[in-house]
Amino acid sequence: MDDLASPVTGTYSDAPREPLITLIEAHDVVRLLLHFAETHSHGSDEERDAYALATDLAGRLPSE
Repeated sequence: MDDLASPVTGTYSDAPREPLITLIEAHDVVRLLLHFAETHSHGSDEERDAYALATDLAGRLPSE
């Protein structure tokens, strides 16, 4: 049986890693979500969700 308390080891590349999403891409996503939320004034659940997600993400992004 394996010892669960032993640390996990491995080799990792020293090559630079790309972020999952860049800051510019994140700002573009927030801008697009806000656009969808603001251009459709029907008040659907999807529009409210888009607005909520956009404001949440915008608040977590570092300022430029």
